[in-house]
Amino acid sequence: MYESFHATERWSRQDVHCIYQALIVAIATRHADAVDIKFLVGGKTVWVALPLTAWTEYEQRTRKVITDGLAIAIAGHYLKTALESGEGVDREMYSLTVAETLKHLEAVAAQAASRSLAGAGSE
Repeated sequence: MYESFHATERWSRQDVHCIYQALIVAIATRHADAVDIKFLVGGKTVWVALPLTAWTEYEQRTRKVITDGLAIAIAGHYLKTALESGEGVDREMYSLTVAETLKHLEAVAAQAASRSLAGAGSE
C-alpha cells in the first residue's frame, strides 16, 4: 500500500513519487531504539524513524505484532500525511513518538479494512 505512492506536496503543489527502499533496526546503525525506514521522495533520501517501544505498546494493547510490512505502511502513511500537510519540506529524517506511530497504524488499519469491505461488496 505504501511501498510506492504519490503525494501532492502542499506548498509546491507538485506530485512527488515516494518509493520504499529499506528497513533498518537503528540500534546498530545510529544507536537509537528505533526502526528506520528509508524512502526515495522525488529522488531524495528521506528516513522515518519509528520507536521500538511502539512495538511493545501495540502488542500489550492488542496481542498483535507490528510486522515489517505494517511498519513500512505506518512510515509511508506518515510521510504522505507530512508532505500533503506541508510539514514534509526539505527534511531528511522524521522521528515519530509512540503515540504518532500508533495513530498512523490505526489509520493504515482503517484504510485496509475499508478496502476489504469494498472488495467484499463486489463479489
